[in-house]
Amino acid sequence: MLYEHQGAAPRVHDTAVVAPSAVVSGDVALEEGVQVLHGAVITSEGGPVRIGAYTIVMENAVIRGVSGNAVTIGDHCLVGPHAYVSGATVEPEVFLATGSRVFNGAVVGRGSEVRIDAIVHLRTELAPGTTVPIGWVAVGSPPLIAPAEQHDELEARQRELDFPEYVFGLDRDTPDLMVQLTERYGARLGRHSDDRSV
Repeated sequence: MLYEHQGAAPRVHDTAVVAPSAVVSGDVALEEGVQVLHGAVITSEGGPVRIGAYTIVMENAVIRGVSGNAVTIGDHCLVGPHAYVSGATVEPEVFLATGSRVFNGAVVGRGSEVRIDAIVHLRTELAPGTTVPIGWVAVGSPPLIAPAEQHDELEARQRELDFPEYVFGLDRDTPDLMVQLTERYGARLGRHSDDRSV
């Protein structure tokens, strides 16, 4: 289904295919030969989304452009089932495996692989040809790429990147952080009340 959101309708190349149960919403451009499979969601939540030629977005993947961070996915990429990309740049010929996650402000260099259940944290930059192994986490620039068992070292790097401030504009030490975060973010997401099918 294609939806107009905040006055912007998706632009789908004549040769691109969107499965009937997929959702494409707002300022989204799908280039030549793009395939969007069942259950995938591609949505512009304040930032545009551009998906390059012959890229495949598999079942139940989620791709979100967000305020301050557009999504650009280059040509000839594969976004695996249940993968999640929010506000990131994915250069051409990248493989994002099943369950991989790439967060706001991240850059995944050309020809890289983010393997099953691996994470590229916000504002992390992967050089071209980088591999993030199954279940590992990449944090920072230059990135620390480590298994989840190295939690303390990963946590120290994550704190420096300051997720609450970067994504929501909120100080991590705010006493009612989750109250402010959910109310502010909920108001932004409430803008979907006027969406219409196109």
